[in-house]
Amino acid sequence: MPGRRPKSEERALWRAAMRGVARLAKHSGAPATEPPVGDPPPTADAPVPKVTKPRHAAPRPPVAKLPDLAPGVTPGVDRRSAERLRRGDRRIEARLDLHGMTQDEAHRALDAFLARAEHAGWRCVLVITGKGRPGTSAAGVLRTAVPRWLNEAPNRARLLAFTAAQPKDGGAGALYLLLRRRR
Repeated sequence: MPGRRPKSEERALWRAAMRGVARLAKHSGAPATEPPVGDPPPTADAPVPKVTKPRHAAPRPPVAKLPDLAPGVTPGVDRRSAERLRRGDRRIEARLDLHGMTQDEAHRALDAFLARAEHAGWRCVLVITGKGRPGTSAAGVLRTAVPRWLNEAPNRARLLAFTAAQPKDGGAGALYLLLRRRR
């Protein structure tokens, strides 16, 4: 408290704490005591070490690589949440339809969509890839590429799991994606 005089026991405590502390020389900025014997005296031609402040905070330790996701494989998701995702019981907060896009367009659209979903805090989204050309047995180009793109950085860090959609939402031509909670 300003203006209050210290009590006698406070003064005694202060004196005990300051015992053995040397006073600095007045206005010189130099200590009143001599430097330790082992230090050589500075010379005029000796380089002065440059002191720099760190420009940024210490770098973060590297993040362990996340395991690749596969449709229906849900590491790190509890059984009930995984089952709700697989059955399509989660509310779909946004949809992305990749029909008619080239691979480059679809890849850019998927990356932008997931960044927007992460920023908005969405948890469950639907990505429609299509099944491929009718009458051919091969899976569509986007249908095979999207799971690979989901496992690439930075998309993999945004996702907890993905699985094939229910027929009402596109079946094998669509994926439910479960995103991580935003921190």
